[in-house]
Amino acid sequence: MKAFFKKIVVSILTLEARILLRRKNPTIIAVTGSVGKTSTKDAIYAAIKDSVNARKSQKSFNSEIGVPLTILGLQNGWNNPFIWLWNIIDGAMIALFSREYPAVLVLETGVDMPGDMKQLTNWLTPDIVVLTRLPDVPVHVEAFSSPQAVIDEKMILVNSLKPEGVLIYNLDDPVIVDQLEDVRQMTVSFARYSPANVVVGKDKIAYEDKIPAGISFNVKSESVGDSFDVSLEGVLGVQSLYSIAAAVAVAQQVKVDVVTAVKGITELVTPPGRMRVFPGIKDTILIDDSYNSSPIALEHALDTMAQVRHTGRRIAVLGDMLELGKFSADAHENLGEKVARTCDNLITVGVRARGFATGALRAGMDESNILQYEESDRAGRELQSLLHPGDLVLIKGSQGIRTEKIVKEVMANPQDAERVLVRQDAEWQDIG
Repeated sequence: MKAFFKKIVVSILTLEARILLRRKNPTIIAVTGSVGKTSTKDAIYAAIKDSVNARKSQKSFNSEIGVPLTILGLQNGWNNPFIWLWNIIDGAMIALFSREYPAVLVLETGVDMPGDMKQLTNWLTPDIVVLTRLPDVPVHVEAFSSPQAVIDEKMILVNSLKPEGVLIYNLDDPVIVDQLEDVRQMTVSFARYSPANVVVGKDKIAYEDKIPAGISFNVKSESVGDSFDVSLEGVLGVQSLYSIAAAVAVAQQVKVDVVTAVKGITELVTPPGRMRVFPGIKDTILIDDSYNSSPIALEHALDTMAQVRHTGRRIAVLGDMLELGKFSADAHENLGEKVARTCDNLITVGVRARGFATGALRAGMDESNILQYEESDRAGRELQSLLHPGDLVLIKGSQGIRTEKIVKEVMANPQDAERVLVRQDAEWQDIG
């Protein structure tokens, strides 16, 4: 959308959303953080949907226009002005005359620029806020004066909680813990490594015929005392554990018992491009983490990769981590050193990703094991000839690098791409 038209549309849809919230007064669960927002939002919905009439943000609708669209139950019009005009008309009818409406809204909230969260909280007052993680170098820091400025922006959402509201937070994150001094509302913690109100642990990778097929772990709620076993198919990584822990904590706040919440979670399908694992060509194993990339998310992905049993090489295919500003060069080079310690081969995609190669070389990776590309299309085509049976391949990059194209080139069942890969909508395909 053109900037002027977008501003008008956002203003009208926001007004309609405000009217609807005032009429229906649903319980609002707002999820924010620098990583794991979408996975946590989906896990919360899975945990409560069988007990509560709930609605969640679709895909990663977390922007100034995504939140109103979710509240109104409307679809993204992309660049089609006619769909946006229809959304405005439909939104007015819903805002003024709708009868049935969800009792609970699970909203993903993000920030791209300074002032984004303040603008949102001018009209949105959550009952529950979930803080996933606030890493030292967040995504979008390029638009802010410092990492702390990003943290302060996200904490505006916490400060907008209703007086009787609840903050649910990641106790393993020291950055979040440092922000809690001024929080006056009730707090509930979740963690993997700390003694929290909800704890996940005893996690291990599940295998089928020696191929990683998912993860199994244990979740325990302090308020219940019992522990519960959970299995998730087709996904790897510690971030899924945090999402589940947060979901159990939220479920209890909306009066959904832990047994029911865990049952709903076991049916959860992790969003595309978030540590999804499936077969690649030539009997390889792919870890598809192509939705986006940031330093902390890539660090977790590499740690997970190091834990997977396999018979071939570990190959990291890494695209640019975007929007890191002055922190970009150091972040890429430092993680390149970690690649050298955890992987056998490195393939970089994009100008900034050359920093991965610099760091890997500095840490001792042989130059012959490093390849560098400018764009994903060529990298994907040439990766096919480089793979050997048994190789484990991590593919990750920021949204603008479109590393899902690489996944599509080397997945064993490309006919499943529309179902299992991120950014397969016609609108994304038109972008190229």
